[in-house]
Amino acid sequence: EQLVESGGGLVQFGGSLRLSCVASGFTFEVKSVGWFRQVPGQEREAVSCLSRDGARETTVHRESVEGRFTISRDDATNTVYLDMRLLSPADTAVYYCAASPLSLRGACTRSSKYNFWGRGTQVTVSS
Repeated sequence: EQLVESGGGLVQFGGSLRLSCVASGFTFEVKSVGWFRQVPGQEREAVSCLSRDGARETTVHRESVEGRFTISRDDATNTVYLDMRLLSPADTAVYYCAASPLSLRGACTRSSKYNFWGRGTQVTVSS
């Protein structure tokens, strides 16, 4: 099982980026996906997550990105997206995607609940 992130880069204050995370090799349904970010010397924090439980989907965003970031998934291409807009230097970090076979619902913000992680993609927002 593998998760590969892409789409990071350098963007100016107020700009937008779309991060992608492609999943491959999974032999089970990935029911919960999350985007996390980490700055050197700080703990990894949840950004946005999406959990599927049958027909019901739960989406959670951290407060500081609410209204600016959108998480979505395309099952046809096994891709999870994080659309980010109105970026600020506070959003600078390495962004990681994570996957779990469980329907985590609101607990999808907890990094300890995920079994699979990508290697991350750097997002840098200049002021």
